[in-house]
This record gives sequence, C-alpha cells and structure tokens, in this order.
Amino acid sequence: MPFVGYVLADHPNGFRLIGLPGGVTLFVAPVLIYFLIPESPRWLLRRGRQQAAIDSVNLIIRRCGGRVPPMTIAELGAGREGQHEELPSFWKLFAPGQLRWTAVGIGCGICGGTAYYIIAILLPKALVDQGAAVSLSFGLSTLVFAASIPGKLFNGYIMEIIGRRWTITGAFVLSIPGLLLMMLAHRAGSSATTVFIVGTLITGFTVLSCFPAVRVYLSEQFPTALRGRGHFFGESFGRVFAGVIVPFLLEPYTGSPTVFFGTMVLVVAAGAFIPVLFGRETLGNLETFTEAVPELA
Repeated sequence: MPFVGYVLADHPNGFRLIGLPGGVTLFVAPVLIYFLIPESPRWLLRRGRQQAAIDSVNLIIRRCGGRVPPMTIAELGAGREGQHEELPSFWKLFAPGQLRWTAVGIGCGICGGTAYYIIAILLPKALVDQGAAVSLSFGLSTLVFAASIPGKLFNGYIMEIIGRRWTITGAFVLSIPGLLLMMLAHRAGSSATTVFIVGTLITGFTVLSCFPAVRVYLSEQFPTALRGRGHFFGESFGRVFAGVIVPFLLEPYTGSPTVFFGTMVLVVAAGAFIPVLFGRETLGNLETFTEAVPELA
C-alpha cells in the first residue's frame, strides 16, 4: 500500500485510486484461504472428523518437506471415536500458573505491534509534518516494508536456531539505531535522505520483521487446548493498544521527530526486555515445562 501511495502521490485522483488494491484483496484472499490453507486438525477432531484431521496433518507434513512419517488414524489412540472436546473458558487465560505467560505473550505483541502500526499508520504523515515531500514520505514507507520481506524470512529462520526470546530481543534492540537515525536525519542537511533510507532499512529488517517470532511466541504461551483462545485474545487485546490507542495519542505529535521516533525507541526498548526478564524459551520445551498449569476442563 505505501508503494501504491508513492506511485499515485502526484495523481489528481490518487486519493480515490489508492483504495483499489485493498478492495481487490477482499475478493482474492478468501478464495486463497479456502483452497490453500488446511483446516485445524484439532477443530476437526472436536467435531468427530478423524480422517479429515489426519488428512490435514499429513498435508502439513508434506508441505514441510516430509521430515516425519505420515500420521495414521490408528495413532490417535483408542477411545477417540465420537469424542467431543469442550473448549476451556476464557477465564483460564488468567488462572494461577497461566496469567504470567498470558501477560508475557501480550506484552511482546503490544510492543511489536505498536512499532508496526505507528509505521504503517503514521509514518508518511509524520515525514510530511517534519518537512518531507509527499512522494518521499511514501517512498520511505515503501522501503521500510520492502526491507521487512527478507527480514521476516531471516527472523523466521533464526528463531528456530537461537529461540524465540533472543530473536525477539535481538530484533527490538537492533532496531534502535535505525529509529535514532530517522529521528536525527533532519539534522544531517543534504544527507538527510540518505540517513532516512539507512534508518528505514534497518528498522524494516528488524522490528518490523519480528512478527513470525512474536506470533509463534504468543501462541506457545498457552497449553494446546487453550492455544486458539489465547492467541485470539492476545492479538485482539494487543491491537486495541498498538493499533488504536497509541496511534490516536501520538498523532498530534507527528511533527516532532523527538516525540514520534523517541516513542518508538522507548516501546522497542521495553519490548526487548519482556521475554528476557519475564518470559521462558518455548523452542524445544513446549511440552516439557514443569511449572504448574491449571486444569483446563
């Protein structure tokens, strides 16, 4: 979308045309989701559709390279036929033994989401308010999102090697130099555009790209039976702050580089320490945590 804004910035009807790409996705995305994304095996099992659940698991196994043998219906174990699983209550997200992990997951999501939504919603306006041309503001916004493409691939890869906690912390910490460059770019005189470009590339490759790790880390804070509700609640609750409240409060100050980019520096600095100080590593340990987890039934 920022790239479309960059292309249409000087078009007389650009403000009307810029909404077309988003409108097209409303018709394309549901078709792709329906035909290409397998249904949740647990959802199918809850409805007694054992063979469909097995087929869904095996499709995922094939798409992941077939590194484990295909699953068979016999591996479900005896007594699964016709079994109906009741969903746990939302209150289990706040039960003793679970509340801490719910808060850690949501905290990481809020910090990562705040940086994302400030960039996605306010960055073009902030750059214009700080003296940049409209086309340049959309061009820089395009660069920051373009840098997130290889950045997400890198973060998705590295989180399976060093773990979720250090991937999130590293992405947040390494984004601070990029944000500081953008905050101070207006002082660079004729080199301001170059400083902005370097800052946006660093920011896009780091904090804007950490969502593979953040989302996986959020989901893995919850026991399997509670994971769907936990992730749903965590993302929804986090976006209320990251995508609504913070941009609303920050919008009047977009003309100040210190306030605008300084706020993001504080947010990512806080987010860098949440998983390290309060979280646990979930990579390879998801089913072996010894801390008591409340009964879900």
